[in-house]
Amino acid sequence: MKNLAILGSTGSIGQSTLEVVRQNPDKLKVYALAANTNISVISEQIKEFEPEYALLVDHDAALALEKKIKALSLKTKVLAGNDSLNQLAADNAIDTIVAAIVGAAGLPSTMAAAEAGKQILLANKEALVMSGQIFIDTVKQNNASLLPVDSEHNAIFQSLPAAYQQNYLNEQIHDFGVHSIILTGSGGPFLNTPLEELASKTPAQACKHPNWSMGQKISVDSATMMNKGLELIEACWLFGVKPDFVEVLLHPQSVIHSMVRYLDGSIMAQMGAPDMKTPIAHCLGFPQRIKSGSEHYDFINGPQFSFNRPDYQRYPNLKLAGEAFAQGQEATTVLNAANEVHVDAFLQNKIKFTDIAELNAKLLASYSPNKVTTLDCIMEIDHETRRLAQQGLN
Repeated sequence: MKNLAILGSTGSIGQSTLEVVRQNPDKLKVYALAANTNISVISEQIKEFEPEYALLVDHDAALALEKKIKALSLKTKVLAGNDSLNQLAADNAIDTIVAAIVGAAGLPSTMAAAEAGKQILLANKEALVMSGQIFIDTVKQNNASLLPVDSEHNAIFQSLPAAYQQNYLNEQIHDFGVHSIILTGSGGPFLNTPLEELASKTPAQACKHPNWSMGQKISVDSATMMNKGLELIEACWLFGVKPDFVEVLLHPQSVIHSMVRYLDGSIMAQMGAPDMKTPIAHCLGFPQRIKSGSEHYDFINGPQFSFNRPDYQRYPNLKLAGEAFAQGQEATTVLNAANEVHVDAFLQNKIKFTDIAELNAKLLASYSPNKVTTLDCIMEIDHETRRLAQQGLN
């Protein structure tokens, strides 16, 4: 029986994780749930799973949740704030951390879990985008284990040899006959939209992903393909490769989640319906297979597969990600922070859809990289970039 802490339990990954738990009550136990402010959703989760702890980062929301829990005569202890979140991530009773807090906000708790030697199921891209070398080194130094939940990275992981998977952070992928990695992406809702029409696209249109059910921020990132850019950076850190080892292909049907090319000409692909329960179940059960609750892909009635190369005119954020990785983790921190601010501004109708990439590029170009080796320095760069990005919007 694994004791789980689900950080970001009210989001799409968190809720999908709980669906997998429902499928495997004899193998998985929810020890702790954590979210930002969503009292209504987390209170329902508490009633069903009765965790030892529930945490809301927002203190006022946590107080309101505590009153609600007491009124229901539930025994769950309610915690509040980021400091408590970091402490919870290191709790000795927890075996596995599902790191699913979106954005830079999820980095400190994910790092705390690594320092505590936990098994980390990583759905938070920013831990690697912002602090790739620092995070990977921390995982290794503390004998933590790291499994990728993102459907693309999980697909790559599943398509690699079992001998590599067992200790992959300490292995060289080139020693296992691997030629290259293929990272697939749907292209988002504007795949076939004329370029001249992109500037007029609304937040509602950008969030209407053709295949996946995701939160607003990730949906917009999919529309700009910044999501794929962040995944490119993440893949490089996870598998110890450079961007030129990773080929990005558009695959609108989202059935082949990613592939691995081998030296002998073989290509291994991981396939399935576009449902995050599958990669979550793979990570929770690894190295065994457990039920996910996901439907199997229907080869007869499902769509035909197609592939294409991404157009950088349509997806300039994808090109920016590769450029940032070449500059170092300080530059990827700048790009990530700038993008979070600009996506939020777009969602609030303050800027146009095409402004997101243009403003990201402007901030990245203005940054002069300085080598940093601590999480505090990374967070300082993140905060300063956000300040400059907000200043540029005013």
